[in-house]
Order: sequence, then structure tokens, then C-alpha cells
Amino acid sequence: MAGQRSSFIATLAILLLSFVCSTQARRIKRLDQELSARNKPMDLSKFQVPLSNGSATLPSPTAGLSLKAITLGRGTQNYTCAAGSTAAPVAIGAKANLLDVSSLLPLIPSPQKAQTILNLLPQYLVSFDFGVIQNASIPILGKHIFDATGVPVFNLGAKGILRAKKIAGIAAPKTASRGANGQGDGAVDWLALTEVAGSVGLKEVYRVETAGGKAPASCGGGPARNIEVQYASQYWFFG
Repeated sequence: MAGQRSSFIATLAILLLSFVCSTQARRIKRLDQELSARNKPMDLSKFQVPLSNGSATLPSPTAGLSLKAITLGRGTQNYTCAAGSTAAPVAIGAKANLLDVSSLLPLIPSPQKAQTILNLLPQYLVSFDFGVIQNASIPILGKHIFDATGVPVFNLGAKGILRAKKIAGIAAPKTASRGANGQGDGAVDWLALTEVAGSVGLKEVYRVETAGGKAPASCGGGPARNIEVQYASQYWFFG
């Protein structure tokens, strides 16, 4: 019975992603427009950011902050290798689109089921082609980049800008997707980040439920080069 339930939830996740990439997804856009017109932002208070990988836990959001956005990040973790190096690739940043999933949540009957499906989505999203995602009706809320000084930046437009620094990290669960189609070198760590100077409207972000993004263990010699590793994850923003 438990296996059938897990299979059913996984199927729902696949269907949900297929749904947002179909013409029927216009319903989602209309719902989002209607809520904006009524000045009624989506109620996210019943959703809880995942903090535990089963053996370690990230710190909780700072007391007094509220959840401002739940997004799915889809992009690349970026690394570099020096010429002839056999050391591990060096992380140099990341680039990702941040998809607004808040408009999908009303399509699922209960917050509990919605969160279960939400937690499964990154492992499917990492296998979706960028073109498919960009042509889907699910809104792109913002962008994640690293600036020229190496600071991670999350630009959510009207919701704010977060310039951040890492305050905690834990390994992704052993069951996390290794990458696209389950192939790759593993899932990047879960992180908690807090604001630095230049942030507007946002205070903290959590990167959790990661899929893919880890670099290979060694550069393997050869010429100098940069490496882009596909990844997906949830990003939970607080302010």
C-alpha cells in the first residue's frame, strides 16, 4: 500500500509538470491575474520549509519573518578547472530561473498534499529542457546569479532583491536525484542564507530539495575549462 501511494504521488508530480507545460496551464495564469487584481497575495502560511535531511537540520527562519515566496530554481551550478588539474573543480557561482509555484498550489486539494508534491518537483524539473520551461505558462518570478564579487543575488522583481551569504549547510539526502534522468555526480547541499548590504524587502532564503548540481570529483587533467552542471531546487524566501 505504501509503495502504491508513493507511486501515485510521483505520478501526480509528473502530471503537474506536464500540466504547466500544456495549453491548459492558462488557468494558472488567469488565477494569478485574478488574485493580483484583487490585491490578495497567495496565502503561504500553511506551508513549512523543509529543514531536515533525515540526519541533520538547518536553522529555522528568524522569528518574526514571514514566508514571501516559494520558487523552483532551474539552472546550472558553475565550476572551473585549471589546466592540467586533477583536483576537484572550484565553484564559481550559479545561474537559475526562479519559477513561481505559488499559483500552482490552489490546484491541489490540501496543503499537505501540495507540499508533498512540491518536494518531489525538483527531481523531475532537473530533467526538463530549458526551452520547455521557458515556454511554459508557469511564471518566472525572478533570477538567481552571482555578482562580480561572488555574492549570490536573488532578484524577485517587485517582491524584492536578496544579496546573501551562507549561514548553514547540510548534505542533500542520499535519496536526492543525482541529476537529469537520475544521472550525475549528486545533489548540491541544502543551504540557509541571510541578507547582506544591498538587499531590499527580503531577509533570508533556503535552498532545499536539491536535484543535481554537484561537480565531478576531479577535473581529470586536460585544458583549462568551465563546467556547468544542471540542477533544480526549491528556494524559500522570507522577509
